Amino acid sequence: METIEKAAHSAHQTVDMIADVTTQAVEALGEKGQQLKNGEQQLLEDCRNYVHDNPITSLGIAAAAGFLLSRLLSAR
Repeated sequence: METIEKAAHSAHQTVDMIADVTTQAVEALGEKGQQLKNGEQQLLEDCRNYVHDNPITSLGIAAAAGFLLSRLLSAR
């Protein structure tokens, strides 16, 4: 009986340790996800501000990007 209790206790400790590590990983991923979301929002806001402040340049960049994209896709 003592061997079974030791094995059960060891198994419980292992499960608890895995649960702790999993919880830490989930928290870290949650924090990184939030950081990425904040970075995405900041980038989007920066782009909006640039387009608002430089509409003609933005239009030129968009036209050039569209032209290059069409050339790359038509080459296939």
